[in-house]
Amino acid sequence: MGIDSPKDGAAGTTNQSPRWEGPLENKPRGYLPAKDDPDTEEDAVGETNADPVKRKVTDAMKTKGD
Repeated sequence: MGIDSPKDGAAGTTNQSPRWEGPLENKPRGYLPAKDDPDTEEDAVGETNADPVKRKVTDAMKTKGD
């Protein structure tokens, strides 16, 4: 039993479903879409989904296909 469609209630309450900031192809059902475009707009760290920053060898596992 789960949420099949997202709930758009008041922000910060349990009446609102969480927003998915990851790639759209991996969005679980029941999540609201992001307010911005995570593929082109930078997040708090300054990365985008299209161009993540990889500084260390351990960062190589952050995204698939790179």
